[in-house]
Amino acid sequence: MHVGFVMNPIAGMGGRVGLKGTDGKVEEAVERGATPRAPDRARRTLDRLAAIAPEARVSTAADPMGETLVREAGFEPVRIVDPFDGDAPEPTETTADHTAQVVRAFASAGGSNTVDLVIFVGGDGTATDVATALDGTEVPMLGVPAGVKVYSSVFAVSPEDAAEIAATFSRTERREVMDIDEDAYRAGEVHPELRAVASVPVADDLQSSKQTASGTVESLAEGVADDIRARDGEGVTFVLGPGSTVGAIKAELGFEPSPIGVDVWRDGEVVSRDAAESEILAALGDENVIVVSPIGGQGFVFGRGNPQLSPAVIERCEVQIVASRSKLDDVRALRVDTDDPDLDAELAGWVRVRVGKFETRMMKIA
Repeated sequence: MHVGFVMNPIAGMGGRVGLKGTDGKVEEAVERGATPRAPDRARRTLDRLAAIAPEARVSTAADPMGETLVREAGFEPVRIVDPFDGDAPEPTETTADHTAQVVRAFASAGGSNTVDLVIFVGGDGTATDVATALDGTEVPMLGVPAGVKVYSSVFAVSPEDAAEIAATFSRTERREVMDIDEDAYRAGEVHPELRAVASVPVADDLQSSKQTASGTVESLAEGVADDIRARDGEGVTFVLGPGSTVGAIKAELGFEPSPIGVDVWRDGEVVSRDAAESEILAALGDENVIVVSPIGGQGFVFGRGNPQLSPAVIERCEVQIVASRSKLDDVRALRVDTDDPDLDAELAGWVRVRVGKFETRMMKIA
């Protein structure tokens, strides 16, 4: 097995600081204190690959897009593609064209230098760049999710799953690469567009494409809002996640929701609106509850579309999951991908999901 490995070093940086993405927002993300997410995701993938397939051959991109991480995992790169002409830039100066140059070189090397699979670390924008570069070739691709949105169905569920899939797959299938306009997304409009169709390994641990919420949530929103209002005056802080389902709860509470942001409520009023991770942490008190809804079609409770709800936030909160019955009908299991494997393991297991004004359903976080 010969893998081509490339990382978008700025993928996901805008998430925890409330930017809902990093496209065109790198400088602002850095000014807000954002730190890279992708290197840790890449490291987890490579470490797992080294553990289960130490004989794998790995080609990679020059730093800051992979070389050092590949070596630290114990692989001696077969080939290093340098799109920078030997002058390594700062991570924030890497571009989509750099990714495309690397991937095209992986696919066109010829002979034993041509890779069997391209593993990339990034989000939907990176997936589009990789798929476009591979168009017309037979080389499949597999994503390690590190972006904010991750709408496409070309990603593994977790970094470790990506390594497992790479080491064991025997066939591929065509899957969709989706992306959205981030400026419209920040304004609360979500319009996923098909950007490419790519060859991807067949595996159970691939995520589905995101689906919009369906089914009525009015009674669910009414019931949850009633419970929240009943605790007004007790100093309980409610961290209300993004999405249309929790948005209906926010509207029932009487305020205009941040449709794709996190709002914080305590004692009858909004404490913080469209809050970044740091603002959520500052607002938390002695008793805190996260109200979050899984993503339709994928089942992710944490780790897709809500990076503001970081491990530091989750660990200080009780978690309440809400969803319409129709949304749960579309998923086999719930999932979490918090960047903290220990926390993921702690959250795993059977949980009670509220589906109506009073009704609940048991679902498993896999």
